[in-house]
Amino acid sequence: MLINIPLITIVIAVVACVYASYSDLKEGIIRNKLTFPLIAIGIILNAIYIFTSTQDIWLFIESLIIIGVIFAFGYLFWKMGAWAGGDVKLFTGIAALIPFYSIPFYPSLLNYQILGQQFPVTATYPFPFTVIINSILAILPFLLIFVFYIAFKEKPHLLDKLLSPIKDYKKNIVLALVVTSSVTLTYTLTSQLKIQIIILSLILIYLLSFIISKIPTRVKAVVISLVSAYALITHFEITITGIILLFISFIVLEMVKNLLTSISREALQDDYEIEELKEGMIPAYSVYEKNDKVFIDEKSFYSRLKEGIKSRDISIINPPSGKLIVSSMAAGLSDNDIKLLKELKSTGKLLGKFRIKRGVPFAPSILIGLLISLFIGDLAFIIDKILMGILY
Repeated sequence: MLINIPLITIVIAVVACVYASYSDLKEGIIRNKLTFPLIAIGIILNAIYIFTSTQDIWLFIESLIIIGVIFAFGYLFWKMGAWAGGDVKLFTGIAALIPFYSIPFYPSLLNYQILGQQFPVTATYPFPFTVIINSILAILPFLLIFVFYIAFKEKPHLLDKLLSPIKDYKKNIVLALVVTSSVTLTYTLTSQLKIQIIILSLILIYLLSFIISKIPTRVKAVVISLVSAYALITHFEITITGIILLFISFIVLEMVKNLLTSISREALQDDYEIEELKEGMIPAYSVYEKNDKVFIDEKSFYSRLKEGIKSRDISIINPPSGKLIVSSMAAGLSDNDIKLLKELKSTGKLLGKFRIKRGVPFAPSILIGLLISLFIGDLAFIIDKILMGILY
């Protein structure tokens, strides 16, 4: 064909994500007038391209299935309150525009090699899932900067909590040495037995780390010293590099954990008078009514899931019994929700202020995730290859 439709769809997707990022940052919304046309244009352009280039109707049907699966996946995240409706429709639009990438008939924008590795790195699952995975990974540094800015500007006491893993460096040094010892023992054992299966190796590293961390302190010190000395003698540079990387990684992981739990709750939530509530504000909790009494549920789906697994009681995963009258979903409050909350306050069923979450714009992370997917590849597969290289 004279017109390069795959290139056109990629350009449209990138430009649309740039505009969506601007709209999300400025107004906190990704408009339907952007996302719905993306889906329609994507389906039409790919239909034209497939039928004029390959005449393969099954390839077109496969693209429609991918679009449907991405929408269903996004809808599930929307129901869980993790994504806003605009995010779901933007991902669906990207899937409609770029259902395939770096395969026959759908070539990548560029191909290059680094240390013998071909880029972009493609996954075994469809390309839109690569965009989703990369976008989720991209939001962590964005969220860190966003929360750090809020803490520095408005809630300085949160900076101490955020930076506490750096101050508690001794624990992370010991943990890095424990994991390094476990990796050394696993590498030695799997090399002798000639078993090089990454899943089994990771399980063995976890078990050895757990065992070493639980033994008495003096015995632990002896084991770590002996194994670390052996590792330094046999693989000095790799061992030193591994210890440093693990030490830094544990600090970063703890900071991310704090960021996503207690710090994010404080930094990204504010109390408002019910009279001050506006349409689109995202509640920090859901409001239920049962037996003419109103109560709130502050537990997220993830906390209920964790509690259910820990207690082995699956029923805990379900939301509390009662009628859901105000949801904490990312869609935000409607005018009817605000009127209802005002009525509940006037009748004395709801007292005090109402807690609201600050919306973290996700569209910039989708843009970053798309660009990474197009030019670098699937970060999950890249991480897997790095782990394979470290272990073997």
